Amino acid sequence: MERTHSSDVPAPLSEPVPVLAAYYEGVTAICQLADRFDVATWQAQTPCPEWRAADLAGHLRCIADDFHEYLDEAPVSRYARLMATGAPPDTLDRKLARQNAAELAALADAPPADHVVAFAESARAYASRLTAVWDLPHHQYRDTVVTVAGMAGAACAEWHLHAWDLAKALGLAYRPADPAAVLDCWRSGMPHRPVSSARTGWRGGLTPRGSDPWHAVLTASGRLAPAGRAARVPGLTRTRLARLRRARRG
Repeated sequence: MERTHSSDVPAPLSEPVPVLAAYYEGVTAICQLADRFDVATWQAQTPCPEWRAADLAGHLRCIADDFHEYLDEAPVSRYARLMATGAPPDTLDRKLARQNAAELAALADAPPADHVVAFAESARAYASRLTAVWDLPHHQYRDTVVTVAGMAGAACAEWHLHAWDLAKALGLAYRPADPAAVLDCWRSGMPHRPVSSARTGWRGGLTPRGSDPWHAVLTASGRLAPAGRAARVPGLTRTRLARLRRARRG
């Protein structure tokens, strides 16, 4: 049975077990979905603007490795330095999208399935590092200190969101087993993208359409639109990606 979520104040992710259970579930879901793709469907578009499923496979590999780098260098990593600027969410999204585009363009060519295998190995290795440093600071955004636990939550939410992206590319539905846990993870790890501002009237409680914690995560990430707005998922354009790849290859 799914839990409901009733508080607008993010609770600290004090216990690794539920967070890591949801984290591993997200990794497994991505692997299981990847097994359903073939040469043709890897070219399908995802909800991320102009991203094919194959691009998303490479992106997953890149960001899993990025999480290791951020942990190695916390609390002064390049991610921490970016968040310390306190820039508005749209500005952060644009800068991260440029970083993602550059990393994807530089990624060695490989079948998308191979990228997913490498992603899973990296993501699971990252999870194995976390409990020993769970409560240490990872970075800060404005007045909010995000611990290693919070960043683990951000990674957990990221895996489930990208599982949803892959499922949509296949024409399938996707929903985590415990969406309230994923919502808690998002709120603890993504203070620059608060749920309360992602949907008019959302206060973390139960309303007819805002009662679903998974809907809240999809909305906060830009995958579902608040009332009166168009959905917008930060990403790179295919033109920019192609230009970066041409530059890399000379």
